[in-house]
Amino acid sequence: MPENRSAAASRDAGNGIESLMARLRGGLPGGQAGLAALLLLLLVLFSLFVPGFLSFGTLQSFMYQLPLLGLLSLAMVVPLITGGLNLAIIATTNSSALLMVWIMQNAMPADAGAAASLGVIALALLAGIALCLVIGLLTGALVAYTGVHPILVTLGTKSLIDGISIYLTRGMALSGVPEMFSSIGNAQFFGVPLVFVVLVLAAILFGVVLKRTAFGLACAMIGSNIEATRYSAVDVKRVLVGVYTLSSLACFVAALIMLATFNSASADYAQSYLLVTILAAVLGGVDPFGGFGTIGGLMLALGILQVISSGFNQFGLSNYLTVAIWGLILILVVMFQTLGPQLAGFVGNRKRKA
Repeated sequence: MPENRSAAASRDAGNGIESLMARLRGGLPGGQAGLAALLLLLLVLFSLFVPGFLSFGTLQSFMYQLPLLGLLSLAMVVPLITGGLNLAIIATTNSSALLMVWIMQNAMPADAGAAASLGVIALALLAGIALCLVIGLLTGALVAYTGVHPILVTLGTKSLIDGISIYLTRGMALSGVPEMFSSIGNAQFFGVPLVFVVLVLAAILFGVVLKRTAFGLACAMIGSNIEATRYSAVDVKRVLVGVYTLSSLACFVAALIMLATFNSASADYAQSYLLVTILAAVLGGVDPFGGFGTIGGLMLALGILQVISSGFNQFGLSNYLTVAIWGLILILVVMFQTLGPQLAGFVGNRKRKA
């Protein structure tokens, strides 16, 4: 009898993992189709009221504006899928960018040639990625081994990093990015901005990692039920360290885009993007309680938010109104995700009784 029960439990566990993998690969039924339809509807509506809204110039503007927010959203999505949160993504990005600019300023010879400039840029990039790795590893270790909620850990990390960055720079922006590096911000690849190509490649990579690897499956399992995952031969602590390290690596790429776009760095840059990254993730179908999320849905959600922002700007409306609309969207999406299943169950019960 015990052997039969053990075999049955093994079959159930196997079936559960297979169904979870199928869900990860297939996505929420109609979820991305609904986001795509909403994006198309917004484009049509704004094109009717804003002349030239669907022009190639507007599309290029979208592609220049999306990469920074998109990469920060990728940094936020991975912890969200595990049921956590990384409030330090902006601080990590800014600190990495500040370190790279400082090295480019102080290590660059006055009469540097192409080879010397390339060497200094490579040194700066190595220092920036090393800083992000250290922050990610320490944050992940604190979350995994102390048992403290990720909100508290990353809030403390954020405050620590911001405080150090502001103290060292006195709150000033650092500029002086070599032209060899800053030219990337305006470079194009067959008419497509290079910074947007970087975002697309990063999104594809993250999508493959989260949907096609054992690490991605473990992230979803932790978000769905961390206690059950511990009994499924998954090293939960190791996965959590990897989650926040991967999130910090996305911040490094965001720092590169920031430097290439702004040609400077500051502890104050992109602070308003923190809540927008959560909004984009939730709107894109990421479960705010963990366990599920797709990169495709996130990209569609980013497109929707960018269309709303650009449309309102061309209408001449205040940016503060755009932020208010984004907040309203977040409230409505969370309400729908929370109340939708309950309403569907209530309607189903009424139909069965009838």
